[in-house]
Amino acid sequence: MHPLSQFKYCPKCGSNDFKENDFKSNKCGNCGFTYYFNISSSTIALILNEEKELLVATRAHEPVKGTLDLPGGFVDMDENGEEAVIREVKEETGLEVDSLNYLFSIPNRYMYSNFEIQTLDLVYLCNVKDTSNLRADDDVSNLQFIKIADLQPDLFGLASVKEVVKTIQKMEI
Repeated sequence: MHPLSQFKYCPKCGSNDFKENDFKSNKCGNCGFTYYFNISSSTIALILNEEKELLVATRAHEPVKGTLDLPGGFVDMDENGEEAVIREVKEETGLEVDSLNYLFSIPNRYMYSNFEIQTLDLVYLCNVKDTSNLRADDDVSNLQFIKIADLQPDLFGLASVKEVVKTIQKMEI
């Protein structure tokens, strides 16, 4: 189902004459407002310890509760990707990012409350100096470091994160 099919009323005037305009927009027949359904931005943090093991989270909530994940999350309004990944790492792990490098992006479809959110996930290599404050928090139930070669992509619940894991297993990071 296309995400726009769930929008029944114009967000500007409230009219129910809110119909498909083209693949990525609906247009109101009453006030003329055109709403473009654009993707949301999200971040993924790759955090390595001294042994070059990757920090892996376990999801505490739906979607895909109980599956493996990588720290990260949605970019808030008035926030850039770098600020978002730093904030998400702090919220989910208690760790302070000292420096980071953007690596690549990957599209994703994220089901939340039976609504598909299309995202563009921004992947960052994040350096932290001190892991002594490591704690699972926010929407994470567990954290562990795993050797990259030992990661099993199928244990990760989100399609984009599975692809990120496959990609980094081929890279030298």
